[in-house]
Amino acid sequence: MRRWRGVENTPDDWPGGIVTIGFFDGVHLGHRRIIGRAVELARERGQQAAVVTFDPHPAEVLRPGTHPALLTTLRHKAELLEGVGVDALCVAPFTLDFSRMTAEDFVHEIVAGQLRATGVVVGENFTYGHRAAGNVETLARGGRSEGFTVEGIGLVHADEQVLSSTAIRRRVADGDVEGAAAALGRPHRVEGVVVHGDARGRLIGYPTANLQCTPWAAVPGDGVYAGFARWSGQRRAAAISIGTNPTFEGRDRRVEAFLLDFDGDLYGEYMVYEFTHRLRPTLRFDSVDELVLQMARDVDATRAATLPV
Repeated sequence: MRRWRGVENTPDDWPGGIVTIGFFDGVHLGHRRIIGRAVELARERGQQAAVVTFDPHPAEVLRPGTHPALLTTLRHKAELLEGVGVDALCVAPFTLDFSRMTAEDFVHEIVAGQLRATGVVVGENFTYGHRAAGNVETLARGGRSEGFTVEGIGLVHADEQVLSSTAIRRRVADGDVEGAAAALGRPHRVEGVVVHGDARGRLIGYPTANLQCTPWAAVPGDGVYAGFARWSGQRRAAAISIGTNPTFEGRDRRVEAFLLDFDGDLYGEYMVYEFTHRLRPTLRFDSVDELVLQMARDVDATRAATLPV
């Protein structure tokens, strides 16, 4: 998959094709319906499919301090898009100047001009341009003038509600990683570098890898989870704890994992933690012995939950 940053940097040899536009945080099942149709249409026409996404999240630029938690890093988003057949990814820096572009200029200068779109596929609720003045109807009207087709794709519903990144973020924050996975089409994950912690886990027989998550990561609510750790081509089942370690009067919220059947040094490794099941809430124990007994139960529950079906 070809990648470039900034629509103005679209390669000279980019032939144009089918374009879909959105932030697409999570690349969830609703997003995949839109992106999948763009890829399908590109194949039907013998053309290529491109996704235009934004960085940073528009909310942070338009309303500083309101940046939402992110379900995917930009790197993971790119991997997911490539996995569903997208041929090119353009990351457009979202700035105040960009947000003030009129809907007409967006269509003429960016969609038709720089991206050379022959077709555009977006969700039926898509808006664009200054103060969201443009919608699917105005985009289609612009397309007729500029020479590209437009398709507005219906939204996916789940539990009688629109499947959205916002709804998935709420599930993650509530610790409902199973519900989040159903909407994402895969387990939710966080990623980052393993850093030094208090080393208490090693002293009690359960060494953990303390993850410094990427900025704005959508970290599940406090609790203990079963899941997997991935790094450098390796994968291990893991009991993942999120919270402040109340047994030890901790204050810093941490994401740390005990990897089953693993013994090694992970400091400095870039790792991914995937969440498959919530095992229990965070608890405060009266003694270290009680904590160790519970951790043994957590490991057993993790092993059972992550066994191949």
